[in-house]
Amino acid sequence: MKRVLFICTGNTCRSPMAEAILKHKAEEVLEVQSAGIYAVPGNEASEQTKEVLKERGISCEHRSQALSPELLQWATVVLTMTENHKQWIISHYPNMLEKVFTLKEYALGENGLAGDVVDPFGGSVDEYRVTANEIEMMLDKLWSKKK
Repeated sequence: MKRVLFICTGNTCRSPMAEAILKHKAEEVLEVQSAGIYAVPGNEASEQTKEVLKERGISCEHRSQALSPELLQWATVVLTMTENHKQWIISHYPNMLEKVFTLKEYALGENGLAGDVVDPFGGSVDEYRVTANEIEMMLDKLWSKKK
């Protein structure tokens, strides 16, 4: 079984969206978690994140967690929202190099050329919808490759 770990900055917007959307699509096939490089443990997902997920029929009982060596060991693949997140992990945990990718590079197969998932933090619900659509498009590409 694959264990997917999504990483963003605070673990209240992008990575919880990716976690919830993939869990919804994959059901029992995968184990999925998310964490943040600078997350404060125990925070709920942002209100905008919860609203955007609810619009998709996905409930969100998320609580943020900080990235840890244990989570990195647990994961089969670590998917970051930005190239900076990826480079931060690799610089702090060089032994994880082989399993850390940006979400876009993993979904599109373009090493370092695919770009980042835009951070909607503090933005409107519409901005969160754009980010959720971008994440879902990447997860659909990823999921269609895995089937």
